[in-house]
Amino acid sequence: MTTARHHTVALAALSTLASLGLVGCTSKPESSSDSTRTAQGREPGAESTATSSKSTAARNVARAPFGRTTDGKDVELFTLTNAHGVEVRATNYGGTIVSIKTPDRAGKLADITLGYDSLAGYLKESPYFGAIVGRFANRIARGRFTLEGKTYKLAINNGPNSLHGGTKGFDKVVWTAEPVQSDSGAAVAFSYTSPDGEEGYPGTLRARVTYTLTDDDELIVDYHATTDKATPVNLSQHTYWNLTGDASRDILDHRLTINADSMTPVDSTLIPTGKIVPVAGTPFDFRTPHAIGERIGQNDQQLTYGKGYDHNFVLNRRGATGLVHAARVTEPTSGRMLDISTTEPGLQFYSGNFLDGSITGKGGRTYQHRYAIVLETQHFPDSPNHPNFPSTILRPGQEFNSRTVFKFGIVR
Repeated sequence: MTTARHHTVALAALSTLASLGLVGCTSKPESSSDSTRTAQGREPGAESTATSSKSTAARNVARAPFGRTTDGKDVELFTLTNAHGVEVRATNYGGTIVSIKTPDRAGKLADITLGYDSLAGYLKESPYFGAIVGRFANRIARGRFTLEGKTYKLAINNGPNSLHGGTKGFDKVVWTAEPVQSDSGAAVAFSYTSPDGEEGYPGTLRARVTYTLTDDDELIVDYHATTDKATPVNLSQHTYWNLTGDASRDILDHRLTINADSMTPVDSTLIPTGKIVPVAGTPFDFRTPHAIGERIGQNDQQLTYGKGYDHNFVLNRRGATGLVHAARVTEPTSGRMLDISTTEPGLQFYSGNFLDGSITGKGGRTYQHRYAIVLETQHFPDSPNHPNFPSTILRPGQEFNSRTVFKFGIVR
């Protein structure tokens, strides 16, 4: 294991990796314009909330009961709608996106995500359907890292490794949630305080994630966090997408583009080796559109390790410090399109390899092999153990700010 480095050291180490993207842990500014704060990932319009009258957006957020956890905590469901009828439903259990309904080229609305009709499904068995994952999204090797001379041990919940924050990550807690006024659209904010030592992580982390549905058919996800001790932070959104609508078939005909010249290869336990390698000439070259099923069965060691695609792509930032294009997915039959931009340096592409027909989801549908694609904007897996990767260490007095935009559309 390698000792995690101080923020200033990390910036110096990353000077030769500027194209990998910004580090999401930034010192809190003395003052800043609204546009700067928005670019850093704060919820749009938050600065003017105190002086705003009740917005139209606030009236486009409905809340309703969604059940109760086994330890007696009430859970709610929030429904966001826009002027075009696009609908996002999310619950404060795990900050989970329960459904997203968008139109196909004929104008028919259908759900383009996997999940459950009720809270019971999420409590019983969920492979992170639609959830906020953290405190550290993705894997940490052997569930340990060293920070400031101390080794921290995490829960092992994925082979020999720790995945998505451990046994009870952010996906399995009840967040505080409230609709928020926003000039950008209908919005709901989820807040959670992770105590010092939770799942083995140091420091009390105060996290806030805001979902905003705009009339431009965009779902904006803003992440914000602070800590009282140095700690790794890597937050992401784990929606399973199927653009056919209502998971009517597999995603192998979905056409995918990823804005990445390189990726981080993994070992047999899906931990990065530490190398950053070009995608050119490999089944991982999605710089131009390819059907997901086109090369997924090729004889390639990385595809063998992942049982398909389950890999981090290094997004092309070319010195940019704000939003950059990350990926685009189109589905030829329905015409639906999903376009993703992010402030993050990486994108995990997972092709639903471990879906096996054992889960019955919304509407009684059985989720078969490769019935979904997951595209997680993120810092790189196992970053605390790789000094050459962009730093994920957040320190007291700094803020973690990140933004990802999911834009829905139609290809004619």
